[in-house]
Amino acid sequence: MRHEKRKYEQIGVAMTCRSYEEYVRMFALREEMLGSGPILDVSAGASSFVAYACGRGKQAVAADPLYRMAVEEIREHGRQEIETSTAKLAGLEDRFDWTFYGSLDQHQAMRERSLQRFVTDYELDTDHQRYIAAGLPSLPFESNTFELVMCSHFLFLYHEQFDYSFHRDAVKELFRVCRPGGEVRIYPIYTLGWERYPHLDLILEELRVEGAEASVLRSGLPFIPGSTELLCLKKQGLNGDIKRFLS
Repeated sequence: MRHEKRKYEQIGVAMTCRSYEEYVRMFALREEMLGSGPILDVSAGASSFVAYACGRGKQAVAADPLYRMAVEEIREHGRQEIETSTAKLAGLEDRFDWTFYGSLDQHQAMRERSLQRFVTDYELDTDHQRYIAAGLPSLPFESNTFELVMCSHFLFLYHEQFDYSFHRDAVKELFRVCRPGGEVRIYPIYTLGWERYPHLDLILEELRVEGAEASVLRSGLPFIPGSTELLCLKKQGLNGDIKRFLS
């Protein structure tokens, strides 16, 4: 029983420093999904997805309140977060699935590379076209703008810090800025207590009223204990059809 109660302790919201490869796996992305329209990464932190995507000629932007920081502040914040999270994972190493990362050391190295790639691109984005200082549940984008909207390691994960109303409004906001025929993808759908978010069905019921086709898909990054799924919300196209990205 003592083993089962061990969990990842977190105060406040952590800055995420995830790589492009992690995004592809955790959101089960396919290449055609990344080239058909603009992409939005919400609560992106110091992740390098946007930097790599734009470097490959994709249209991608990131939104996070942390982008109010100067480049050196965000670099130092990212370094401290990596150090803190690595120490926490070291005490729970046996609970996580290391298939993708290989080891805790390799996990840390990937975080550090991602942070550096992000900082380089963040420093170049002097006109704030790629990195927008904004957060949920209110985003500064027009409705029906993005083909793909992603949110990683924020919604559902922080179930104990943000109530149902916040989660409902935040998911609705992601759906609002998604264009007809596009998708919203959220990972994970588990809390920091390693339990499935308890109010997911209530949120999905409200989204279906607004025209969302909801499904739970298999993620390609089964790292968090028990979490092998992501939430996909498809927005009905203007002609009444649903554009499918996955077979």
